[in-house]
Amino acid sequence: MSVSPALADLSRLYQTEFVRSARAVGVLWAVCTLCFAIIQVVVLVQPSWIGTADTRHQGAGPAPPSGTLGLFEVCVESDWPVTDCRGGLSSLSPLPSFQSVAVLVGVSLWAVWTSVLCLCLFRFCSAATVYKICAWLQLTAGFCLALACLLFPDSWESPEMRALCGDSVGSFSPGNCSVHWAYILAILGVLDAAILATLAFVLANRQDALLPPDAKEGEGGVGASGGPS
Repeated sequence: MSVSPALADLSRLYQTEFVRSARAVGVLWAVCTLCFAIIQVVVLVQPSWIGTADTRHQGAGPAPPSGTLGLFEVCVESDWPVTDCRGGLSSLSPLPSFQSVAVLVGVSLWAVWTSVLCLCLFRFCSAATVYKICAWLQLTAGFCLALACLLFPDSWESPEMRALCGDSVGSFSPGNCSVHWAYILAILGVLDAAILATLAFVLANRQDALLPPDAKEGEGGVGASGGPS
C-alpha cells in the first residue's frame, strides 16, 4: 500500500527532528565526557582524599598534626604560611600504601582521555561505532575508579595515615581523620562514568533508527548524522 505524499513529508519531518535531538544529546554527552576527564586529573593529583577533622585540641600535650593526604602527597600544616608537603606527582612515585589505588586511578584516567581523543573519529567512522568504543572505554574507567575507591579505605592502616590520623587508624577506620572532597569526587566520578557509558550505548543503538531512509544507504550519512560535530 502506497503512502500519501503528505504523510511521507510528515514522517521525514519527524525523522529530521529526531536526528537534530540526537545530535544535541551527542554534543552534551561529549562535553560531559571532557568534564569527566578533567575531574579524573583533579582526583589523581589532589592531596585531599582524606584529612584531619576540624576539632579543637584540649589538654596540656602537643597538638596533633593537622593536614591532608592524597595518593602521591602528604601535606601537614606548619607555623609557616605555606603547607609542608611531602611527595608529589612530579616524582611519579605514589605513597607506598596507595600504589595499587594510584595505578587504578591512572588506568581510569588513561581510559577516559582515550575516549575524549576518540571523538575525532566521528569524521572518519560511523557514529554508532564511535559511541560504542567510547562507551566501553568509559565503562573501563568507571570500573577501575570504583575498584580504587574500594581499595583506598582498606589501605588506611599505613605509616602515613598513623602519623596524620593517630594510632586508632585502621582498615576502613580513619581514626582522627575524615574523607575529604577528592575521595567524594572520585565516588561521584564512578556514577558519572556509568551514566556516560549508558548514554553512549543508547545513542549508538539509536543511530540507524534516527537516520532518514535515504541516508541509510551510505556510510557517509551515518557518520555525519548522530555525532557531536
